[in-house]
Amino acid sequence: MNQNLQPKVRLNNGLLMPQIGLGVWKTPLETTRQMVCDALTNDYVLLDTAKQYGNESAVGQGMQDAFQSTGRTRASVFLTTKIYNGDQGDYDRVRKGFEGQLQALQTDYVDLLLMHWPVNDLYNQTWQAMERIYADGQAKAIGVCNFDVERMRDLLDHAQITPAINQIEFNPKIHQPAIVNFCQQHDIQMEAWSPLGNGTLLHEPIIEKIAQSHQKTPAQVELRWALQHDLIVIPKTTHPQRMRENADLFDFELSPAECMQIDTLDTEEHAIWYDKFKWSGNPNGIDNVIADPASFE
Repeated sequence: MNQNLQPKVRLNNGLLMPQIGLGVWKTPLETTRQMVCDALTNDYVLLDTAKQYGNESAVGQGMQDAFQSTGRTRASVFLTTKIYNGDQGDYDRVRKGFEGQLQALQTDYVDLLLMHWPVNDLYNQTWQAMERIYADGQAKAIGVCNFDVERMRDLLDHAQITPAINQIEFNPKIHQPAIVNFCQQHDIQMEAWSPLGNGTLLHEPIIEKIAQSHQKTPAQVELRWALQHDLIVIPKTTHPQRMRENADLFDFELSPAECMQIDTLDTEEHAIWYDKFKWSGNPNGIDNVIADPASFE
């Protein structure tokens, strides 16, 4: 058992969640199936997917492949998926969409169910539906993604249950301090999507120099930096060797001075496509188009 994949954080409902996992955004079906199987074979615990990614069925099949080859069981996996923007709204609409996701994933529950985006005029109603799913036991924890302070404050004003997680874009180029500080004050765990910034910082001189001093890769330094900012990380890679490297983060620590050097790289610029999804409730908008994984070859 890879001990580097065992550290966990306790969420505000008491559930323990792994600090390091595998994200599967923007990967085609067969690649997703193999990378999930490889990840579980290499002792990964946390998997993060979404209906928007168009590959939940491949995640489900990859888990089954790994269970057959390793003897692991569903209980050994911390599985996260997300409510699709096009399924947001009242309970019946959310429930119908979620049931289809469970079927695709070949499971009868998820460990963490997130709202993928705070769709204006729908997110409070969607959250109420998610609270019912949580009460039914089909999600062990519920949370959100991409919420800013304004929308998180509004959600908390209407919610019965405080989100366990807010998953946001977070890496050395974007820190989003306002929402990070707000969530930490309200006992909402932060989780980083795109913790490696789509690879844009792997050749950044500051990070390369720090990596050399620790005899680590730039990716390991970026991930360690995020962990030291108290975030959960879900880097994506299709390569088993990089999966192992991405988990090898607990035999070194960045100094405060090194963290401050990396902090200087912040530009607070979102990924170039971010605004195409942001806050939209338009049924004809890009937020309601499920990605075709085959287009990401």
